[in-house]
Amino acid sequence: MENEIAYKERKRWVFLGLPFTFTKYTVKEDGITINSGLFKTYENDCYMYKVQDVEHTSTLFEKMFGLGTVICYTGDTTHPQLVLEHIRRSKEVKNYILEYSEKARMRRRTLNTLDIGTGSMEEIDE
Repeated sequence: MENEIAYKERKRWVFLGLPFTFTKYTVKEDGITINSGLFKTYENDCYMYKVQDVEHTSTLFEKMFGLGTVICYTGDTTHPQLVLEHIRRSKEVKNYILEYSEKARMRRRTLNTLDIGTGSMEEIDE
């Protein structure tokens, strides 16, 4: 089951949820891949352990047609925000990414640290 495709979705039009776009999203246990374009194609990959936080949004029209948008905040240098726009089963995809990003960090023993702006040690000593 390792490296098996969990979700394969297409970006859709918000109106009627029709998949008439050239953007495909593939979510696997170890990463997320976004393929876009018709004449000039782009492929963007992000390892799952780099995903730090995931957000789910759904506008009124997206709700009417069973769609949603998943935003992944990553430590990736090329795309700090990966946006999976107008996809079906968006809440399932969000929960899957949250679960497997945590598992990937545990597997790689990766530690996320945040700069909370406490200042330097010299400022604290004074």
